[in-house]
Amino acid sequence: MILIMFVTIIGLLLTINSHVLSVDEIPRNERNDYGMLSINRARLISTIFEAPFMMLKHNHNETFSEQTIAQGTVLDPSMVEGYCADLAYTICHERLNISYKFLIETKYGHRATNGVWTGIMGALINHKADLAIAPLIVNTAREKLVDFTVPFMTSDMSMIMLKPAKQKPDLFFFLFPMSKTVWFCVLLSYILVSIILLFINRIINYEYYPQNNYDTLSMCTALCFPLTYLMHWNISRSTAGRVAISAWWLFCLIFFAIYIASLIALYPFSSRMISPIESLEDLSKQITIRYGILKDSSTMNFFSKSNNDIIQNMWNFMQKHKDDAFVTSYRVGIEKVRQSKGRYIFLAESTFSEYISERLPCDIMTIRVDINSKEYSIVTPLKSDLRKAINVATLELHENGFLKRLKQKWFYERSECTNLQTKNDLRSMMQLNSSNMAGVFYVLIFGLGLAIIIAFFEFLSTAKHDSIRLKQNLGKVMCDNLRNSIKSGNIKQNTNSSNMPDVMEASKNNKEILIDEDRTLVVT
Repeated sequence: MILIMFVTIIGLLLTINSHVLSVDEIPRNERNDYGMLSINRARLISTIFEAPFMMLKHNHNETFSEQTIAQGTVLDPSMVEGYCADLAYTICHERLNISYKFLIETKYGHRATNGVWTGIMGALINHKADLAIAPLIVNTAREKLVDFTVPFMTSDMSMIMLKPAKQKPDLFFFLFPMSKTVWFCVLLSYILVSIILLFINRIINYEYYPQNNYDTLSMCTALCFPLTYLMHWNISRSTAGRVAISAWWLFCLIFFAIYIASLIALYPFSSRMISPIESLEDLSKQITIRYGILKDSSTMNFFSKSNNDIIQNMWNFMQKHKDDAFVTSYRVGIEKVRQSKGRYIFLAESTFSEYISERLPCDIMTIRVDINSKEYSIVTPLKSDLRKAINVATLELHENGFLKRLKQKWFYERSECTNLQTKNDLRSMMQLNSSNMAGVFYVLIFGLGLAIIIAFFEFLSTAKHDSIRLKQNLGKVMCDNLRNSIKSGNIKQNTNSSNMPDVMEASKNNKEILIDEDRTLVVT
């Protein structure tokens, strides 16, 4: 039994390793033979492991990973997946009907100090590969040494940074829909309506009269009337008053409609995430946040040769902080971003940032910069017999929308963040927590507190007036008024005991009871 298991394990390992060949193991006459497309041999496609363009398939019996595969290793197409893997299958297998294998490189390639090119570029220049399918950017230095086909993807530069913490909602965010000027105009309108109502009352005596006795409004009472009319507590008796109230009602109706619509539109942004950096100019003007780029890349070449003042300032800053600025791989750059707690920004192609922002733990955000637009193309050695056929195939894939669908598949459909964020954002938008509503309650508490303070001073003023009129101690009057208010529900005015029988008799005969100017009960 043990012997059978041992033989089975050895067989599995041999099966896996049969897919992995060193480039030196391939016969030289096949490796460098650039014949017609109909030749019967596998073409070598130079590429690099970079998600989501090229990734190693995760099988249950794998014995190696992307990090452990050495440069120059040849892999069977069945062992890899990704955007470039699907593109290679569509062009080479379905369009050109040729077999192929992947030659793995660890760098895109640059010219070393001795003039020798490394990475994918070196494999093409030295004819170790028939073509390259990878996110390889077209630039002048490379165009002189190899042939680029029709681009299959375009890319800009992006700033990759850690998502900032959500800003706490402002206590008075419900005031945001209107500017300070508008709120001042509303307050001014309220006062103006109160003055007009006061004026109407003064010239038209029957506008307001309690208990069938003519009375006039004071300014304090007039200031409360726009609210009482708005709440249907009072109805104007004069035509002029009704016209003024109708205008006030129309104004309030339109204002409330606009206010509510604006408040609904602004609410999702009340607790939005605010980034301290929103452009390359913001990044270049500060020194507290470090930033970097991929070493020996086209982005590094762009920064070193650009004549733009902002780019030059950023390049000089990165030269002073080389340890942080130049990273060896995209993976290292992302790790620095996550470990820096918002103190490091990685500059990379937008295609890479679009993918990484959709990966767990969903803590990365990107800001696209409209500068240094780039193109990714399939690359062949100079005068390769494959170039024209690949150009035609790539154009066909553009025209039928295949390349667009392929990007959607590998960049967005497999997102690990979109569904989670959409669900969380929807829940947070539907729920109002205490932080969102705190300001509204503070306004209510302030109003109630102000009312209590005013009521206390009115109570004190009434008690003082009664103590002077009745020639009694202020403390005693206050206690009597407070006792009466608790027992009967309102504060009864202190009256002479001689008036009480008349009051009781008047109440039985349904006669009218008034209070004269010195607050004494009078029966009419």
